[in-house]
Amino acid sequence: MSGGFLAVDSGGSGLRVVVGTAGTDGRGRRASREPVRTGARGIDTGHLLAQLLPMARALTAETGVTRLGTVVVGAAGLATLGDALRAELPGALARELGVRTVALVADAVTAYVGALGPRPGAVVAAGTGLIATGTDLTRWHRADGWGHLLGDCGGGAWIGRAGLEAALRAHDGRRRGSVPLLARAEERFGPVAGLPGQLYPRTDRPAVLASFAPEVAACAADDPVAAGILRAAARHMADSAAAVCPPGGEPRVAVTGGLLKMGAPLVVPLEEELAQRLPHARRTTAEGDPLHGSVRIANDLATGSLTLPSDDRMLWVTTVPDGR
Repeated sequence: MSGGFLAVDSGGSGLRVVVGTAGTDGRGRRASREPVRTGARGIDTGHLLAQLLPMARALTAETGVTRLGTVVVGAAGLATLGDALRAELPGALARELGVRTVALVADAVTAYVGALGPRPGAVVAAGTGLIATGTDLTRWHRADGWGHLLGDCGGGAWIGRAGLEAALRAHDGRRRGSVPLLARAEERFGPVAGLPGQLYPRTDRPAVLASFAPEVAACAADDPVAAGILRAAARHMADSAAAVCPPGGEPRVAVTGGLLKMGAPLVVPLEEELAQRLPHARRTTAEGDPLHGSVRIANDLATGSLTLPSDDRMLWVTTVPDGR
């Protein structure tokens, strides 16, 4: 068996890899729970390769895919932190695996393709952070994704921070505080006077904030402050979707990500906000996840049928010359 592809999803929870041949969803899978590091030069190419190459070699041996012609790497942070990766990864993959076609894709685009495929529309990826991606199939549009200090409005860290703020308001006796959220914050983190010391020095602060988001959802049925936070989150998510969704036709809109596990307290107001902001769009359930998106792009490249718009920072495809 030859002429295979390697599809990769590199995100905050680690690395997932699939090897397959054109027309398949993959014949073997591997995963690492260690996220690829970033540094002064952006995404660390060496750290990515140190994890990726052993998995790729093991999978090709297991599956009988003896030649990898195409590699698609969906990477978190590619749009802003991917310059070194673009410069270094294609040549390294050619030397180590004999690859000739390499696509570097922002994780927001792999989430889009996994959810909707090559159709016009908008996808909101809502997890710890939040980013919306849309296309009319001529160019890509993105909204938010600016991180927990500058944006990611409506994402898990944003909800968790808003919930902890409401808890601290109750602790202080200020207006718009939430006694139920104060109780849950103290149960989870201890006396809230110690929260700044627990949160501010941590490098994983977004994840810690997001860990409190389910507590906000758990209080929403009986606490108007918690319900208001989730309504505001839904409004932010709909705003981002509206910013990137094609204005004409009947585009599709999907929401993906772990935040949907919060269920009705978030999903119900979100559906209402999306219907209000995007009455012309067709709401649909995501077909797959970002790894599925990488596989779809790899299949399309392998068969020469890729119709998605190229973009240096969102979906960049290069062919590596022989002998590089």
